[in-house]
Amino acid sequence: MRLDGRTALITGGTQGVGAAIADALAQAGCNLLLHGLQADDHSRQTQQDCQRHGVEVRCLFSDLTAPVPDCVDRILEHCDPADVPILVNNAGTFCDKPFLEMDYATFDRTFRLNVAAGYFLTQAFARRWIAQGVAGRVLFTGSINGELAEPNHTAYDSSKGAVRTLVRSLCVALAPHRIRVNSMAPGLVISPLTAPSLQPGSADLAWMQLHTPNGQVPSATACGSAALFLLSDEAEHVHGQTLMVDGGMSVWQQPDLPSHLRAQWK
Repeated sequence: MRLDGRTALITGGTQGVGAAIADALAQAGCNLLLHGLQADDHSRQTQQDCQRHGVEVRCLFSDLTAPVPDCVDRILEHCDPADVPILVNNAGTFCDKPFLEMDYATFDRTFRLNVAAGYFLTQAFARRWIAQGVAGRVLFTGSINGELAEPNHTAYDSSKGAVRTLVRSLCVALAPHRIRVNSMAPGLVISPLTAPSLQPGSADLAWMQLHTPNGQVPSATACGSAALFLLSDEAEHVHGQTLMVDGGMSVWQQPDLPSHLRAQWK
């Protein structure tokens, strides 16, 4: 699966899942525009890691929680979509707040970053691609939370559910223009955000492994190869789909308890 000579814009591409996607695309020969909130150690390290694969890597920084038209304009100042045939809408935010305590500002910020920013950035790219006859490729990063709910995650869960439906709708709108839109939905992976609570031997890590059929909670690199496939020529006939990258968690109604725990429930 090669992307030699092509260029991808990856929002939220400087750390975590975004950095894993960037590394996988760079290994496949893809030049990169890595979007992040601000220059920091993560952005510098990701840029250096990707450049080792012999591709061009540039970084651009902006706040995608700002008014959406301003966000799109800021990104378009740094790139012409006609020269960037791959768009990865990976930037997102997570909030953990009980439904009865949810405030509008938090809810609005969650949907603005997780849904609206990608929606209108895709629109801006698609308009330019169609005008220039570019066969574009779009990937959204969803989540297992778009399929399965968690306590206190109503805003996040519903935003990721919206992403899953959005991908289907954009497929119908853009496939006739030779633009492919798909998403991948990671389960729990170890990233800078989750690592503090998933230390080896911790109860949290053991609990999540118990709830995953293959018993694994991998690093974010597990998402890189999935993203590469969905953006590659090999996935030419894959449109409007969500690829679950979750070790089977989303298909398991409930895990089997280990024998020492099962005895407690008798």
